[in-house]
Amino acid sequence: MKLTSFQSKILIALISLFLLSAVIYFYSSQETTLPKMTVQEKKARFKELIIPAVNEVYAELMEQYQDVSASLKSGDNIEEIEELKVEYKAKSDAELLMALKPHPKSIAIAQAAMESSWATSRFFREAYNIFGVWSFDEDEPRIAALQKRGDKTIWVKEYSSVKASVRDYYRTIARSTAFKEFRKLKMKTDDPFALVKKLDRYSEKGAEYGHELTSIIKFNKFHKLKEVNTED
Repeated sequence: MKLTSFQSKILIALISLFLLSAVIYFYSSQETTLPKMTVQEKKARFKELIIPAVNEVYAELMEQYQDVSASLKSGDNIEEIEELKVEYKAKSDAELLMALKPHPKSIAIAQAAMESSWATSRFFREAYNIFGVWSFDEDEPRIAALQKRGDKTIWVKEYSSVKASVRDYYRTIARSTAFKEFRKLKMKTDDPFALVKKLDRYSEKGAEYGHELTSIIKFNKFHKLKEVNTED
């Protein structure tokens, strides 16, 4: 059957659209596909990507914690402190300090390794989401998980950088009521093996989650990382 001029134009347009989609898909998949790596190579890549960001965020948060602690003692910067209380849902000075004091880097790094499969997960590759943080706000940058919960789409946050992801993770731990006992305990100890037991609500694995974090920290010697001095 001979095509009319109009039909030919439509066919050409459809073919062009198909080819363009194929090219876009090819290059986007190339950007997020990782080469095959040994376990050692994967871990080395993870450390290069994640640890510098954790170090930076930890140092910044520790400096803020120490500054606020000093202000509470001196009575300075009252307005700023009240704003921080609102941001971190703190009802008292003590709760604010619990929220602001960063927990050991070894825990953050171990969680990053577990949640992102050593920085190889799709969430990390496409959205810098290292910690599997969900999104419940349709107006914020986010991507959909490939699997659903029944008919419900699961969304995870999309970040602009590794550092932004790390900072939001620390903020989540600092604000959520699910980690209140964790925050209380970190004011008494920096022992990561004691603290991870209080992260059972971070994952559906419950208490097993803490056991797995303990194994990751010990096996990879993350607890040997030098922490910033927490003394005032």
